Amino acid sequence: QVQLVESGGGLVQAGGSLRLSCAASGRSFSSYTMGWFRQAPGKERELVAAIHLSGNTYYADSVKGRFTISRDNAKTTVYLQMNSLKPEDTAVYYCAAAPRSFGLGPPRRSYEYDYWGQGTQVTVSS
Repeated sequence: QVQLVESGGGLVQAGGSLRLSCAASGRSFSSYTMGWFRQAPGKERELVAAIHLSGNTYYADSVKGRFTISRDNAKTTVYLQMNSLKPEDTAVYYCAAAPRSFGLGPPRRSYEYDYWGQGTQVTVSS
């Protein structure tokens, strides 16, 4: 059974940091692009960051310079280090896996991702 399990969310003050983790099991995701999405109340789900085995990474403009995506050597866990958090970063964050490389560009749409975690809440207070 394929599972993506997120952890690390919580409540933090503006300017603080959090590190999200996504543990993958049930199959090898080494060839997959792993992404972190977020969805705030009343807003569409958006891709925040993505990473492929090749080392390619993608960041949304809103998080560039503040967030860092990484994956461990065994390629079973993906991390999202979030620094200088802002109230507008408040959302439910989801880990997801897409069965392709970046190619001409990273997979940015939700429908391109086959597997999803249950989500973890991140709340940034002002």
